[in-house]
Amino acid sequence: MNSQPIFQDRIDAGLALCQHLHHYKNVDGVTLAVPRGGVPVALPVAKILQLPLELILSKKIGHPMHKEFAIGAVSLTGQVIAPNAFASDEYIQQETLHIREQLRAMYKKFMGSKQPTPLNGKVVIIIDDGVATGHTLLSTIEMIKHENPKKLVIAVPVASKQAAQKLSEVADEFVCVWIPSHFRSVGEFYTDFAQVSDEEVIQMLTPNTKA
Repeated sequence: MNSQPIFQDRIDAGLALCQHLHHYKNVDGVTLAVPRGGVPVALPVAKILQLPLELILSKKIGHPMHKEFAIGAVSLTGQVIAPNAFASDEYIQQETLHIREQLRAMYKKFMGSKQPTPLNGKVVIIIDDGVATGHTLLSTIEMIKHENPKKLVIAVPVASKQAAQKLSEVADEFVCVWIPSHFRSVGEFYTDFAQVSDEEVIQMLTPNTKA
């Protein structure tokens, strides 16, 4: 097992991640942070690479009989549904509208009136504080691909071997500082893994929210 965490906090993890992303400095691209924990990781990356920092917002659609079981996912602009969803079109449509309403409210809270950057033809770097299974990111990747980015990069400080393999297969590039042989949770690799508050996210995004 790991004897000690390898990152002091999420900012430290972001600085470590930057060492593997220097080839993207000043490209025509955007960093998309997965809220909330991905935002402080993405902050130093966006600053050092001199790229805009925005949010990638998505939420799973739960099965009508078992809400924790994901049958798809929805973003502000996209949607993916599992082929064996076993749910009516009406249910999926209602859930999609409801989730989009929640995502729009979250986006406005964090990003204000700033419009999301169109991803067509851009290098898109998706950043989170770590990946245990990769299931949520897989849905996010599928939705972003519909927007035709030039290159899709997943960048995380730590990931399980299984998640790293899955994400490497679907992203154009998968960047990870540490893929441990034993993985229980993302938080075990951080000394400080305190929950990130909405207020902290807003503060970190403030320079990027001007319309």
